Amino acid sequence: MVLQAQEGRGLTTTAPRVLVATAVPAERDAVARSFTPAPLEVPLPGVTLHRILHGRGGHDLLAAGVGPARAAASTATALTAAALAGTPYDLVVCAGIGGGFQPDAPVGSLVVADTITVADLGADTATGFLPVTELGFGTVTHHPPETLVRAVADATGARAGVVLTVSTVTGTAERAAELRARHPRALAEAMEGFGVAEAAAAHGTPVLEIRAVSNPVGPRDRAAWRIGDALAALTEGFGKLAPALESWNPHEL
Repeated sequence: MVLQAQEGRGLTTTAPRVLVATAVPAERDAVARSFTPAPLEVPLPGVTLHRILHGRGGHDLLAAGVGPARAAASTATALTAAALAGTPYDLVVCAGIGGGFQPDAPVGSLVVADTITVADLGADTATGFLPVTELGFGTVTHHPPETLVRAVADATGARAGVVLTVSTVTGTAERAAELRARHPRALAEAMEGFGVAEAAAAHGTPVLEIRAVSNPVGPRDRAAWRIGDALAALTEGFGKLAPALESWNPHEL
């Protein structure tokens, strides 16, 4: 929790507490490699945090699981545990690798979400896809803090845009074109961002999503995937990202 206290000459602030949720341990470990101290394992019911203390702040890293449902459940567990301990998080970051829409998000590049949108929560109809909001309930979009998105983009060189959350990874050119037609500003797709954002929203905590592009969105061609390069880009990006997060004031949303 960001603590503020009046001390004679003004306001003093500690760095924010950040929860970083990835899908799998390989992504979590790529984030951890951007920090010097080795993480300390902190077991919670159903999940294990990897805690890193650095500078004026700290990060808890969580391999939350694949897909929006598991990611939401694991993230909610960590958020609830922190709240019950009296040390709630100031920010949740969904981080990892993902597919990039070409040519705007080439393989090896970084994308930061200014909009996190679930692409396939709704209904198929004779006239096309209807998002759940047009059915009269639910939500499909979360917006990270604009000032933080700009700071992260400036610090890392990431391009800002829409990151889609899907339950089924795109595997055809037709599906890629359909998604891009419905979401013209989409830069990347992955499987956890919306679930992490839903958990964060339930706790009133700001959320951020950053992705390193490992493959083009479209026909499934494993030979074209560059997972190692994307994980390296995630490590490098988080090394530049951490100072921006440490200096960010969550009260200036």
